[in-house]
Amino acid sequence: MSFSFLGLSPALLRAVSARAYLSPTAIQAAAIPAVLQGCDVLASAQTGSGKTAAFALPLLQLLQQAPGEKPRRVRLLVLVPTRELAAQVGQEIRSLGQHLPQALKVAIVFGGVSINPQMMNLRGGADIVVATPGRLLDLAGHNAVILSGVTALVLDEADRLLDLGFADELHRILALLPARRQNLFFSATFPPPVQALATQLLREPVHIDAPAEPEGEPDITQRAIAVDGGRRTQLLRHLITQNTWRRVLVFVATKHAAEIVADKLRKVRIYAEPFHGELSQGKRTQVLADFKASRLKVVVATDVASRGIDIAQLPVVVNYDLPRSAQDYLHRIGRTGRAGESGLAVSFVSADTEAHFRLIEKRQGVTLALEQVEGFEPQQAASGAPPGYAAPSTGGIKGKRPSKKDKLRAAAAAAGDNPP
Repeated sequence: MSFSFLGLSPALLRAVSARAYLSPTAIQAAAIPAVLQGCDVLASAQTGSGKTAAFALPLLQLLQQAPGEKPRRVRLLVLVPTRELAAQVGQEIRSLGQHLPQALKVAIVFGGVSINPQMMNLRGGADIVVATPGRLLDLAGHNAVILSGVTALVLDEADRLLDLGFADELHRILALLPARRQNLFFSATFPPPVQALATQLLREPVHIDAPAEPEGEPDITQRAIAVDGGRRTQLLRHLITQNTWRRVLVFVATKHAAEIVADKLRKVRIYAEPFHGELSQGKRTQVLADFKASRLKVVVATDVASRGIDIAQLPVVVNYDLPRSAQDYLHRIGRTGRAGESGLAVSFVSADTEAHFRLIEKRQGVTLALEQVEGFEPQQAASGAPPGYAAPSTGGIKGKRPSKKDKLRAAAAAAGDNPP
């Protein structure tokens, strides 16, 4: 099927052609006609499925068909869970709308940076706002943005929005929106809180379940390596050096662990930087730019980077700490093996985290042999931990999350007490 059969305008077809989109993905083919008809949409869409274009293209067309106002008022609101995803979605909307006869102003707003430039940018209004919930509420509280004219609301990665604790903010934002509007709801998973929110928001929605297309299945080799928690940094250094990995994204459970592991790698001349929510936005932007340009070999990240970051030709992802859930595992390893490239995902598994890893395997429908690397054979038995041994943090199984103090103590014991 061609995009020309989906009812898009010549200007949008030109934008599609300029981005070298040859044919619509499954989510695009299903969502674009439904959105153009004004329907609410409830869509299951995985990372990398092309969902941004699936909602942006038809909504841009609908905005063009309705005359704009001066000063501009926000007509399209897109809510996302992270700063990086806000920037990515906003830039793609701008790119797709660049050939429209009537220029549309897109404002991208998120926390972690000064609010003043964003307030200045919103003077005179905006047609489209892409935002994280907390910063949007801040701007609304300063009367910098008025949401009473929104005609379409998009919740992108709704499961992640709720998982990051934005439920209260979402309900406060919904109270600022007009009752009559089009609602588009995109989520990779549908746990009960997401289902409840969808029921509340959507009116007779078109249900779309867009499976990954066979030709688009990522080519990711998955490996699991048994290692004692206290030797993971040493093993990571060994693998990077032995395999001459040129770029590696390493996932850890806490901000503290990200700092420690990155510092340990730098001490042995492996250029690494941490990436977590307490860094300034300028620092985070610089780290990603250096990583994408291969000026940086290793980024040690918390799950803030597991969605919304698109790094071309990223060869390796390492789960230094296991993720909390099977879905988080899927999103982490999905950072590699993108756009037809092959990738490698390595998970470090200790005696105390093996049961959790087997649960992830079961829910993913895969079985991996637990490998051992010569010189790093595990000595720790799950049932025979010596007195005072601090088990490495896994980020916690859902429903059994460790406290912040437990995380810091475990990270220090696992990553900081042993030389790299």
